[in-house]
Amino acid sequence: MSTEKQASIARYEPFGWHHWPDEFFMSYQFRRALGETQEGGGAVSEVFQAASRMIPGDDDSWHREWFHIADRNDRRGDEEFARGHIRTAMNCWLRAADYFRSAEFWLAADDPRRMATFERCEAASKKCFTRLTPPAEIVEIPYENGVTMPAYFIRSANGGPRQPVLISVGGLDSFKDELWFMTGRGALQRGISVLLVDGPGQGGTLRRHKIPTRYDYEVPIGRCIDWLEKRSDVDASRIALSGSSLGGYYAGRAGAMEPRLAACISHGAMWDVHERWKTRDDSHKLAGHIKWVFGAKSMAEAAEIARPFKLEGVLGNMKCPYLILHGGHDVLGVETVRTVYDYAISQGVKATLRLTSEEETGAEHCQHDNPTLGQELMIDWLADIFGIRQDQLAFYPG
Repeated sequence: MSTEKQASIARYEPFGWHHWPDEFFMSYQFRRALGETQEGGGAVSEVFQAASRMIPGDDDSWHREWFHIADRNDRRGDEEFARGHIRTAMNCWLRAADYFRSAEFWLAADDPRRMATFERCEAASKKCFTRLTPPAEIVEIPYENGVTMPAYFIRSANGGPRQPVLISVGGLDSFKDELWFMTGRGALQRGISVLLVDGPGQGGTLRRHKIPTRYDYEVPIGRCIDWLEKRSDVDASRIALSGSSLGGYYAGRAGAMEPRLAACISHGAMWDVHERWKTRDDSHKLAGHIKWVFGAKSMAEAAEIARPFKLEGVLGNMKCPYLILHGGHDVLGVETVRTVYDYAISQGVKATLRLTSEEETGAEHCQHDNPTLGQELMIDWLADIFGIRQDQLAFYPG
């Protein structure tokens, strides 16, 4: 077999399963969906079934096949619920939600299928989450100018009447429904409530209200804290923030500028977004999504908007403990991790750096190849910061 042919064959890499080596970003997104199966976001056989029917590099086939298995699970969930099979129904709806999330990924911002698929994702999540114990609350966090940010507030069955809370935000493309598989489930298991929220430039806030991202993410995070502080079931002295991927910048910025946060996690290190994107042009596979999130007409404009998206001169204000978790073979880059950490330490920040390795797996961007490991590392660190005695928790199946 020729070296060229070998290079195009699906294989395992230090960052996880690489399904279509000739299609870098599509393989990355498939790896992400495959990893989330272990957190309930799919079934391995279904995920590979969908992939077997896709045409590599064809965005329409990507949407069609993910939507097919999403719709199948969603409908089965409804049917099983009607039969009184609640646990099976919830499992189906959870798989459907994450499949719908994958299905909408490569659609253009103005493609009518995008909003319709996103709404199917939300509907499936809500059917599952509102049947948890305690049931999730489907909430709208007041933001500004009459706009609200959609969120799920979920209390732990395990944390007592007044619980610490993790506010969790995504990044460039992750939104509240996916955060269940990245941070939410792990927090609830350890007695920590979660607020999974779509901030500016994310999920429903971008899709419904057309609100792009902003560099000063302490503003939307502050609105979340305002909302949480009014609740009698929240320990306002123990509110933490995690941000994944581009959210690693959001978390670092907000953690430095919002003094009410008791802990902060950058799930993926981001140092200077402008520097990262200044050489990209409109041919980049993610250009359409970047322009949508940043409210730009071109990548050049997006890079200019991103100029203030940097942690230099800001991170030193952070007073709370700070965890930086990053994949040691992150396909989107590892080079800025040490810069973020070293700068934080030089500024007196109580920072911890954790790089995941090829051997332990989870070495991909945001541990997409093994999100369970990512949750264990983040939420155990947070539980320790919050003084949670895990030997005093009850451990429920699932």
